[in-house]
Amino acid sequence: MSDKIAKFRKMREELNEKILARDNVNIKRFFGIDSAVYRETEGGLDTKTKELLGLVASTVLRCDDCITYHLIQAAEEGVTDTEIDETLSIALVVGGSITIPHLRRAYDLWSELNDEDN
Repeated sequence: MSDKIAKFRKMREELNEKILARDNVNIKRFFGIDSAVYRETEGGLDTKTKELLGLVASTVLRCDDCITYHLIQAAEEGVTDTEIDETLSIALVVGGSITIPHLRRAYDLWSELNDEDN
């Protein structure tokens, strides 16, 4: 795992722990829903597809943390380069040219994730 990815995961985990330690029931419920929607269900979308949908939404909304998270999850789900290309093409069409800087960073991270597999 690259230092960049390890640092992101560590920071995300630590900050989530701080948020959840506040014992705010509404925030905990939201976090629970967020985790639940990406789980595979009988007869529904598979987790890989859900992560790619999350990647499109995150790109359109221009959230680099979310893009990073969904790319890491997508890599863990075995997403291919072609699937990433198609997903980010959809994000570009929906989000427009303002998403291009986010696409650059997404492809940079995707290259790092692929380098780890080799």
